Amino acid sequence: MAKDLKGITVTKEGDFSDWFTQIIQKAELIDYSPVSGCYILRPAAYSIWEKVQQFFDALIKQDGVQNAYFPLFIPESLLTKEKEHVEGFAPEVAWVETGGQSKLTERLAVRPTSETIINDSYAKWIRSHRDLPLRLNQWCNVVRWEFKHCTPFLRSREFLWQEGHTAFATQGEAMQEVHKILDFYEKVFVELYAVPVMKGRKSEKEKFAGADITTSVETFLPNGKAIQGATSHQLGQNFAKAFGITFKDENQESQYVWQNSWGISTRSIGVMIMMHSDDKGLVLPPRIAATQVVVVPILIGDKAEAVMKKAKEIQKSLPNSYLDDREGYTPGWKFNEWEVKGIPLRIEIGPKDLEKKQVMIVRRDTGEKKAVPFASVDSEVASLLETIQSDLYTKAEKFMKESIIEVTNLEKAAAVIKEEKMFFAPWCGSPESEEKLKEQTGAKSLNAPFEQPSVSGKRCFMGCGEAKQWFYFGKSY
Repeated sequence: MAKDLKGITVTKEGDFSDWFTQIIQKAELIDYSPVSGCYILRPAAYSIWEKVQQFFDALIKQDGVQNAYFPLFIPESLLTKEKEHVEGFAPEVAWVETGGQSKLTERLAVRPTSETIINDSYAKWIRSHRDLPLRLNQWCNVVRWEFKHCTPFLRSREFLWQEGHTAFATQGEAMQEVHKILDFYEKVFVELYAVPVMKGRKSEKEKFAGADITTSVETFLPNGKAIQGATSHQLGQNFAKAFGITFKDENQESQYVWQNSWGISTRSIGVMIMMHSDDKGLVLPPRIAATQVVVVPILIGDKAEAVMKKAKEIQKSLPNSYLDDREGYTPGWKFNEWEVKGIPLRIEIGPKDLEKKQVMIVRRDTGEKKAVPFASVDSEVASLLETIQSDLYTKAEKFMKESIIEVTNLEKAAAVIKEEKMFFAPWCGSPESEEKLKEQTGAKSLNAPFEQPSVSGKRCFMGCGEAKQWFYFGKSY
């Protein structure tokens, strides 16, 4: 057999970038397309996104949100209606200027986000307080023509996401939803991805273009960088005024609606990969894995037929499992392949196991092996899958907590960043001080937790006056 090149050839600690690239390719998650910055989601990756869709879709539908679909193309006249919004997205917009051989009378933007085209419809659909709240979501692709270094999952020119767009009669109702949706995103990361997050409010400099308030979930990765996982924006009445979205209240007086938008994307898959995977390959939390268990029969001598029969019996009794009965590959090669692909549990069964009426169950996350009697396989597998899910979260949470250092001055903050950690500091919140911090350390603000320690008597860690709130900071994607 040819030399095995399936394994990962660099370490996570030694060369994080190449390690990540090898994992997404060798685990058959991503392939590169002929279009720079656009990637192919292979079935192993798309199945993860389907799990997220199913989980999140159930949450929002139970809460009263409906799914819809709006066009991919947005007329330039619509995109430019909200000044801050268009200024924020203009550098990343891809434009269609011709149709066939004919030049279009108006340029069409390829959807970077859908606030403008959706609000054009909301202006027609909303007339009375009885039309509110209006809460729609769409699952779609978006295009943002990135000029920074593109990285699969994390920063690409086309990606998949959901975007919710909602309108309310009052600001209070809108803010209530902002926090509720952020809680839903936390559930996605914690309950599916086994990734801990920090929930909070973004700074003025980092908020969404056209929003009054941006809230986010953030996490911290083993390479010393933070990353934004999902966002929930309170848009105020900015788009309502730009698009004329008004309604008659109960007193028949005209009012502008209050709006939100919120989204999570396939970037979240990259976050999960970077958090949990190791030098052997991908590590999948069981709840996000389409295949949770692989059964590998070890076929030797005259017991091969009996071993295969028992292997098939075991596999059929286990949901979300796969029997690797391929010929031409050694058991060792198969073990290695399934480790690279991150399948949470591997069940090995050979002639000696058959004699002992047991199987060997191997955990992907720890490599721990355990002999389990045939009669206990189903219950043991179910228990181990929950244990793996819990252990992955606990390990990641411990890492994140140990990576957050409290500081009160710039000198200590810079030292923390050099140690590839993040810091928590009292801050005045000024865009100027944030820009200065980035220039000096490469770090930026992440978010301010909703539950704030007291800032009474605290000075801004940047030395520019009184602190207004505590904020998380770090190098970030």
